[in-house]
Amino acid sequence: MYRFQVSAYTQTGESIALVGSTSKLGLWDITRCVHLRTSANRYPLWWTDTEMDLQPYLESGDSQRVEYKYVRFDAKGRGQWEALGSNRWIPLDNYEHSGTIVVDDGAFGYLQPYPFGYIEQPNTVKKPLAEGFENLKIVVIGSSVALGHKAWLLQGWVWLLEQALQQKYGHTVVNLSEVGANISRTIARFGSAVTPEQPDVVIIALSLGNEGLAYCPPHERRAVQRRFESGLQQLVKMTRKLGALPILGGVYPNGDYSFEHHWLLKETHNRILDWGVPVLDWLTVLDNGQGRWREGISFDPAHPNTIGHRLMYEAINLQLFDIDKAKLAKENQHFWQPNEIPIYLDNAGFYVCACIVDKHLRVSNLSKYTYTIAPYWRELQTVLQTKAGLLPGIYVAKNAQKGTLPFFAVQADGAIATTVEIPSGADVEYIASFNLFAPNNSQVLFYDGHLGILQKDERHLWVINESDHEYNIHPMWQEVRQALKAMPTGVYEDPLHPDMPFRTMMIGNHGLESRVKIPSQSAVLFQYQCKLSDISRVAILPLGDRCAARMMLYKMEYDGPAFPFDLTRTTNIADIADIIENRFADMWNPNFLHYNPEAGRIYHSKWTGLSFAHEVEDTDDPVNDMSPVHERMRVRYTARSQRFWYTIENCDHALFVRTGIANRGGVIDLVNKLEKQCQSKPFQLLLLSPQANDEFLDIPNVLHYNVEFNPDRMYDDLGHWMYCTEIMRGILESLGVSSKNLFWCPPKIPVKE
Repeated sequence: MYRFQVSAYTQTGESIALVGSTSKLGLWDITRCVHLRTSANRYPLWWTDTEMDLQPYLESGDSQRVEYKYVRFDAKGRGQWEALGSNRWIPLDNYEHSGTIVVDDGAFGYLQPYPFGYIEQPNTVKKPLAEGFENLKIVVIGSSVALGHKAWLLQGWVWLLEQALQQKYGHTVVNLSEVGANISRTIARFGSAVTPEQPDVVIIALSLGNEGLAYCPPHERRAVQRRFESGLQQLVKMTRKLGALPILGGVYPNGDYSFEHHWLLKETHNRILDWGVPVLDWLTVLDNGQGRWREGISFDPAHPNTIGHRLMYEAINLQLFDIDKAKLAKENQHFWQPNEIPIYLDNAGFYVCACIVDKHLRVSNLSKYTYTIAPYWRELQTVLQTKAGLLPGIYVAKNAQKGTLPFFAVQADGAIATTVEIPSGADVEYIASFNLFAPNNSQVLFYDGHLGILQKDERHLWVINESDHEYNIHPMWQEVRQALKAMPTGVYEDPLHPDMPFRTMMIGNHGLESRVKIPSQSAVLFQYQCKLSDISRVAILPLGDRCAARMMLYKMEYDGPAFPFDLTRTTNIADIADIIENRFADMWNPNFLHYNPEAGRIYHSKWTGLSFAHEVEDTDDPVNDMSPVHERMRVRYTARSQRFWYTIENCDHALFVRTGIANRGGVIDLVNKLEKQCQSKPFQLLLLSPQANDEFLDIPNVLHYNVEFNPDRMYDDLGHWMYCTEIMRGILESLGVSSKNLFWCPPKIPVKE
C-alpha cells in the first residue's frame, strides 16, 4: 500500500493532484486524477487521503515500477503539469510490510532522479543476540543520512553495510542515529544511547551541514568548522573510553555549498585523515569538485538519494571490520592505559608526561632550579615529537600560575615553538586549545581560523591567537563586538597580567567597548572583575585646532571612530564654543561651504576659522559640482556629531583636548558652554599650546601644558611624531587615563530601545 505527499506552494483556489501510469492513478488522464489535500498546520505539504494498492499497467511492459506526475489545478479547474520531460517513478515492492509506504516526493516541479519512500510504521523490534555471540557489535551514531534519508525505504548506506557485515562476518549493526543530530546533540546523548549498548565499534557519522555551515554568516564558518572538528575528537575519545574502536564517517557535500564551503570541507577532510582513526572516505566519491553532489546522486541539498547512499556504502572497505574482540581490545589498550605516559625525566626532578587521548602535557619541576623549555632544547623536543602526540596549535595551562607562561605553541611537527620558563616547584598541566572548542567545554563566540574567542563560563572567556601576528581587537570590528554580546556585561581582566596595557576587556549591552591586544601564538584567559558602573570611564574628545591630538591618540592606539573636529582645522576657539553650543548645526551646511581650488580646502563662511582638507576625493570635480562632496560630508559629519553627543552622554568623565594657541576669554567661554552641554557631568578641558601657564591660571576645569604639537612636522618626521606621542601619553597617565578606564565610542551609535 502506498501514500503520496509533496510540498507545493499554491494560491487561493488552487489544488494539487496526482496522475500516472496505473488505473489507480488515472492512466495519465487528468480528469481521473487523484486529488491531494492539505491543512493549515501542515501546508505547504499536500498528501493523498487514502492508501493505494498499486499494480503496474501491463501494457507498459514494465512490471517493476509505476510512473506519475503531479498537476496543479487553478481556481477554474484548469490543470498544469508540474514539468515536461521525465516522469516521477517508484519501484514496486512485492514484499509484505507492516506499514504503508509513504512516498515523499520533495518539492512540486523538482523531479528526483531516484524516489524516496519509507514505511510509515516500521517494525523496530531488535533481534536479541544469540547466546555466546562473539562477533562484533557495531553502533552507528549520526544524523538523518545515517538513518537512510532519502534512500528508498530508508535502505541507505547503514542498511547496506548491516546486510554485508552480517553475511560476511556475522557482525551486528545497531543504528542509533537521529534526524537533525549535530555535534552538540550527539555528545549530549552519547552516554545514554551508546554506552548501554557496550559496542565493540562505534561509527560516528555526522555532517558539517547539520552544524549550519551552508547558511551561517561568512565570518562564522571557521567557528562552525572548528567546533565540528573538536566535537568529533571528543566523540572519538568518548568511544575509546568505552574500550571500543572509533570509526569516523567522512564529510560529504551539500547542494548549497559555495567555493569557500568546499575549501573548508576539504580542510576538515584532510585533517581527520591525520587523526589516526579509520575514516570512511565519502568526499572522493560524492563531491563534484565544488563541494556539491555529483549529478544524479542527491535528493535535496542535504541528502543523497538511493544511488548516493549506495556510493557511500561502496566506498567503505569492509576489511576494517575483519577483527575479533580480543584483537580489538589489544589495539585499544594503549589509548587508555596508562593515563599518562612518561616523556622526560632527569636526575634533578624535572618531569614531563603526556596523556595521548586527552591531548594533555604535564610539566613538573621538583628541582631547585628554573628550567627553560625552548626550541633549541633538542633532546626534549625530539622526545616530544616521537612520544607526546601533541596537536599543532596552542596549548593552555589548566592550572595557570603566576610566573609561569599560561600557554605555548606547537608546530606542525609536534615540537614546542614557544620559550616557557618553568620555575622551581611548578606543576602545570597544559591542554590543547583544540579541546576547548568542543561544545560542552565552551561556547565559541568567534573564530576566523586564527583568532578564537570562547566563553568558558559566566565569568571567564578565552581569547586564543593561533597566528604569527598580534591581534588588535576593538569595537570597530563589528563581528567581534557583536559576538561578545553573549557575555554578561562588565569589566574583564587578565588575572595573570592585570596591569598590562590593553588587557582590560569592557563589555556592555552592545558588546565589546574597549580595545584588547593578544600576542601572536598565545592564549589569554579573561576573568570578570566588576560591573562597568564600578569604574569611571574617561572619554577623550579632541576639539582641534588641527589633527595633532588624533594623530597621537592613533599612535597610542587610543583612537576610535572619528569625531567632528578630528580632521578639520579650527583656528578660532570662539568658533569651537559656538559650534558646540549649536550642537554642530550648520557645520556641514552646503550654504556655508566654499571650495578654494588654490588651497585645495573647503572653507566655512559662518565660522571663518573652520576649514576642511580631507573631504574632496580624486574623482570629484569641486569647481563645477560640489553636490557629491556635500552629500559625503552630510553622512560623515552627521555620524561624527552623533558619536560626540553619545560619548558625552555615556562616559563617566569627559576629557576635551584642544591644541593650538588660545586666549583666556575664549577658553572661559568654551568652558561655560561645555559645562552647559555636559549637564553636571564631570569634565576637564586639556589645553596643549606653546603659551605661558599663567594665561589660563585658576580657570575651573582647565589644565594647560606649555607644549607644541605640530601635525605637519609629525607627518614629516616619524621620530618626532613618536616623541610627541610619548609626551601625550605621560600627560594622560598623570591624569589617570589608560587603556584600563578609557571610554570607547562605538562606530555606529546604538538605537535607543
